[in-house]
Amino acid sequence: MEQTNAPKIALVTGASRGLGAALSELLSSDYHIVAVARTTGALEELDDRIQARGGSATLAPMDITNRDAMAQLCRSIYERWGKIDLWVHTAVHATALTPADHIMPKDWDKSLATNAIATGILIPYISPLLGQSGTAVFFDDPKAGEKLYGVYGATKATQIALARSWQKETERMGPRVVIAEPAPMPTATRARFHPGEDRAALTPTMDVAKTLIEQLFG
Repeated sequence: MEQTNAPKIALVTGASRGLGAALSELLSSDYHIVAVARTTGALEELDDRIQARGGSATLAPMDITNRDAMAQLCRSIYERWGKIDLWVHTAVHATALTPADHIMPKDWDKSLATNAIATGILIPYISPLLGQSGTAVFFDDPKAGEKLYGVYGATKATQIALARSWQKETERMGPRVVIAEPAPMPTATRARFHPGEDRAALTPTMDVAKTLIEQLFG
């Protein structure tokens, strides 16, 4: 059950690097971060940075496509805090760019599982924890239909379609569902899609995270 003096809780899926890590660091000044990602080492490095800022985190090294693990995590969050106040969903699987007629089944399966199916599983798990007053944040990347973006574009578009439906369904009673479109950042995902790009011309990830937080809560 919810505790009287419970801290504000932010669940960040895809927290180990890129925008998820930057948001986790900045949000840790106001929230206890529940950081979910597959890479234990990267989560531990994130935890060090959060602690250096005076914040705190619970590390959850797991794959969001593992339904049982995510269900157990949500049960544990409920048992410990009774709720979450914020869900930031940055987890994504990005395959190399490829023509539609050269898509490998393993790339399609992994992208579909991470970008689309997991979202449809997680929303019902997390919505009761958010209640009417919480906020869920998704990040659009409108690549659907662009040349060579078949796998990523289609599966990311499915994720955002789910989020938009949830957003319309909850606009009166909550939780608040936000769909943001971040500025281009020098992340590993973008480097995979744009090899050789001048990364100095991109907006630093921490700056993008600051802008997003100001837009969401300023």
